[in-house]
Amino acid sequence: MEAVNGYTGNTPAAPTTTGSKPLTPAARTVDSQSVLKRLQTELMALMMGGDPGISAFPEEDNIFCWKGTIKGSKDTVFEGKEYKLSLAFPNDYPFKPPKVKFETACFHPNVDVYGNICLDILQDKWSSAYDVRTILLSIQSLLGEPNISSPLNTQAAQLWSNQEEYRKMLDKFNS
Repeated sequence: MEAVNGYTGNTPAAPTTTGSKPLTPAARTVDSQSVLKRLQTELMALMMGGDPGISAFPEEDNIFCWKGTIKGSKDTVFEGKEYKLSLAFPNDYPFKPPKVKFETACFHPNVDVYGNICLDILQDKWSSAYDVRTILLSIQSLLGEPNISSPLNTQAAQLWSNQEEYRKMLDKFNS
């Protein structure tokens, strides 16, 4: 098989040198088939897992775009509330986290008006060991246990300490 752009088949060719400067090997790339397989495996695990209050499925025929649902946990101000999420997986998943946003308006200290979520595992604490189930469970947990020291919504963070007032605002926000 002939080498094209330094590659022979699926195996990278050894780095070569030009002049006195060695070429660095290409950054780690992810085979789209392995990403597809990973997402299919995660979908099956999520469907078979039976975790209460969370679900997610690919949107139409695009395995890289999912719609998720989380329900507020029992004994929290979010109990009985259901939220829709969008999950967009990058081509280098699981080495990079998916972009996750609330599609349903959510009055919460760690969610801004655009649905962006401030959650460490979706940013600097991401690990390829995490999966869709972990993400959804973490967001569900975040609903009842926000990080008010790092708010995206300062009004929600200020109200959080008074759960009665917070619940009133939450009800207004969701009606």
